[in-house]
Amino acid sequence: MRAVGQNASRREGPEKLCGLTRYVDDYPLPGCLHGVTLRSSIPHGVIRAITFDPAFDWSSFVIVTAKDIPGRNRVALIADDQPLLADGRVLHAMEPIALIAHASRDRAYQALRHVTVEYDELEPVFAYDDALNLMQRDREQNRKRAWYGDDNIFKDIRIEKGDVDGAMSGAEVVVEGEYLVPHQEHAYIENNGVTAHFDEDGTLVVMGSIQCPFYVCTRR
Repeated sequence: MRAVGQNASRREGPEKLCGLTRYVDDYPLPGCLHGVTLRSSIPHGVIRAITFDPAFDWSSFVIVTAKDIPGRNRVALIADDQPLLADGRVLHAMEPIALIAHASRDRAYQALRHVTVEYDELEPVFAYDDALNLMQRDREQNRKRAWYGDDNIFKDIRIEKGDVDGAMSGAEVVVEGEYLVPHQEHAYIENNGVTAHFDEDGTLVVMGSIQCPFYVCTRR
């Protein structure tokens, strides 16, 4: 490969270096609605009520909750387990609950302060062993809780190659260990954002700062 050992040029490098790169917020869309997200303030619980302040004028707003989604309330990701909007219960802090849109961005953010969510808080689980122990305790007490899946574990990946037992029994030294590492996520240059509009011929145009648009812009 000719690029090995060489400084590979980035196609978008000069534009970013000179401040010429255009991001989502740099594209004017006259007449568009600005959307904001109402997110959960607790890590785990049951949503009892969503109250919109009756003293606030909601007539010019568009509001969407889980019940307004016409298809399946799911993000088509690797595992089919993430709702677009929380429906009935919250599984993590800052989970999306509702969308609010207005022609004025400032007005849209102002509306968030006039929405109240009532919860029945549940015990959050932050460690692997705690998740297993909680499920086992609930079963012993014949208590049905909203577990995650069948075992309360978000993801379990096992990789085995070759004859593991044979290799272990024939090894001169066996070193066993359990390793716990924190979750890491890379950061973007700009905040995640997306715009959508219809062209004159009826084509829906979606533009966003997202790596995998088909996960969130399509519905199965």
